[in-house]
Amino acid sequence: MNPVTRRSLLVGSASVLTGASLLSQSAVKRPNILFICSDQHTGSALGASGHPIVKTPNLDRLAARGVSFLNAHSGNPVCVPGRASLMTGMFASDVGSYCNSTPFDGRIPTWGNRLRDAGYHTWATGKLDLCPKDMGFQEVDTSHGHWDDPDITSLFRSPVCFRPKERENADGDYKDRPAPDSPKAVRVIDFLKQSSQLGKPWCAYAGFSKPHPKFTAAARYRDLYPPEKMPLPKWPENYLEERHTMFQVLANFKNIQVPVPDERVRRARSAYFGLITELDEIVGQVLDQLEKTGQIHNTLVVYTSDHGEMLGEHGLWLKNVLLQGAVHVPLIMAGAGLPSGKTVSAPVSAADIGATLVDAAGTTRPKELRGHSLLPLALGQGSTHPGFAFAESHSEGNCTGSFMIRKGDHKYLYFTGDDPLLFDLKKDPGEFHNLAARKEFAPVVKELHGHLTSLLDPDAVTQAAFYKQAQVLDRLVKQSSKSDFYKMLVGRLGRAQARVLTDRCYA
Repeated sequence: MNPVTRRSLLVGSASVLTGASLLSQSAVKRPNILFICSDQHTGSALGASGHPIVKTPNLDRLAARGVSFLNAHSGNPVCVPGRASLMTGMFASDVGSYCNSTPFDGRIPTWGNRLRDAGYHTWATGKLDLCPKDMGFQEVDTSHGHWDDPDITSLFRSPVCFRPKERENADGDYKDRPAPDSPKAVRVIDFLKQSSQLGKPWCAYAGFSKPHPKFTAAARYRDLYPPEKMPLPKWPENYLEERHTMFQVLANFKNIQVPVPDERVRRARSAYFGLITELDEIVGQVLDQLEKTGQIHNTLVVYTSDHGEMLGEHGLWLKNVLLQGAVHVPLIMAGAGLPSGKTVSAPVSAADIGATLVDAAGTTRPKELRGHSLLPLALGQGSTHPGFAFAESHSEGNCTGSFMIRKGDHKYLYFTGDDPLLFDLKKDPGEFHNLAARKEFAPVVKELHGHLTSLLDPDAVTQAAFYKQAQVLDRLVKQSSKSDFYKMLVGRLGRAQARVLTDRCYA
């Protein structure tokens, strides 16, 4: 797949996927499954979603021959718990994964285990970020980085610590270098070359690492996305002064309570878009090979991401928050008899993916799964989906538990011990105007809070998260010398905080 240029974007009709656009309206039974998961790709940053700047011709063509879920949400907008929900079909809190210091421990099967048990050949490469146990796949050069190297800062949430170097990620750069995800794509392509000889349906997982920061893009993308032409985030006058407590605390944790200079914001956005276009090229290479195998009609291709990126909106960067930039993710499903060029606006969440893949494999949905199959929504058939999406956040920078229910245009955020938020995303897509305290919206708040409490006890989950994180911290203290513990902290928190917190833990 050739790199994207302004000229090549005008030649979209030459896609190798065009011939696969006329598909049956009934799903293929037990299709092959190609599951592609990126890292930190916000849901709006797709050409197919109407983004005015970012160029994603390969993902756009995938959307043109499949179904785009326009309102898909991460289960928890940070790597480890986001992937725990994505890979199990459960809520992250159900499986004890709250942050990047509490990885999924394999206590229930992943959909990889379930598909393998259903007779699939299951294979994976790239970033999984679960645990080095049986995840159901033949793993080839996979990574479970936070199992060995937890984000220790997520263990200090009461009170929230301060991460001085996090501000450095709010920047962009350009460098001539090989695409970091190219070796993963090569491994997927090699698998696809042999896949038709397996004699059984297969499921291949490709875990790509971009557009996760640092936002260092290949030099050619500077011309495609000139930094000086990148728009700046906007918010109402005095908004930063009046932000909800949760967002103020998170901004302080990330050392971005002082707004990042405009030049850096533009540079970061330019490089981030460049990384997405580079990722799109990598995905295109994989889809090209799938086409060459002759299996594209009977292969269900799924593209999604573990969480999004705030990119300066609300004065926030990176993830960890239930605002749209971080919690909204792309979700495209194509092939295997799904309709072409269809969009689904119903809110869905990461937990639904596990149930969807089990359904596609022709097996019965396990009762313990939280998610619901998305195939009926994709096919326009009757669906048992509840019509709302759930997400939660207990990771670093969150001073209490945060929970989300999205139904229709309304989005409800509940915080243990603090005021809730309610947004009408149709009228207020920027999420600036809180409706929760307005009398006329009391029925909406009651309904959405009822949906939340029908799923779990949010305050009990908040307590469980703090308890689990305290257990992990206590174990680290007991297993480490005082000097080694200080070294774990100082790189992230600086000398003063590292010393104070070390002394407190070893008092």
